[in-house]
Amino acid sequence: MIAPNPGLPNQALQVLALAQRTAEEHVASAQHHADKIRTDALAAAEQIARDAQAHANNVRREADRVLAEARAAAEQMARDAQARAEEARRTAEKIVADARSRAETVNADAIAGAEQLKQQAQQRYDDVVGSLGAKREALQQQIEALEQFDREYRGRLTGFMQSQLRALWVDAPQMSEYVEEEPVAEVLEAAPVQPRHAQAHAEELDEEQDDDEDDDGDR
Repeated sequence: MIAPNPGLPNQALQVLALAQRTAEEHVASAQHHADKIRTDALAAAEQIARDAQAHANNVRREADRVLAEARAAAEQMARDAQARAEEARRTAEKIVADARSRAETVNADAIAGAEQLKQQAQQRYDDVVGSLGAKREALQQQIEALEQFDREYRGRLTGFMQSQLRALWVDAPQMSEYVEEEPVAEVLEAAPVQPRHAQAHAEELDEEQDDDEDDDGDR
């Protein structure tokens, strides 16, 4: 219990004023502190925003650089691919041209070889046929000469024998019957004729010529 004091209201007023000032000071201090915190927060937020913008700018620049490099690389790859395609096309065209040239050369050589073989075969055929023809003609001439000789020889021999028989008939008339029954010409016909061998040889040459013509026809 405090004893009543006539000066207490003034003291309470003083205490109240002091408390009010203290509260105002605390409010002002808190307000100042809040303002400082708000200012610091705004400054930090602005710094963060600036840092974020700078980082965004850096990221955008890096992205632009990477995009430009990728685009340049893609364009270079496209140019390289086009160059390789052109080179491959030229190589293919050269290979096709070389193959066509070799094929034409081989074809021309084959045609020339076939023509040469044909000419050689024709020449061989002509030589063989011409040789056989010449041999045949020579043998035919020999046959004709031998036949002519045979006829002349038979004529002379017949004349000689008939003259001899006539001489004998003068000496021996009984030989006339023999002359009439056995003519000298018929006796001579039974004798071997040499030209037949030449004729057989000519026939063999004809057969060989026919065989050669059949072989050439098969080829």
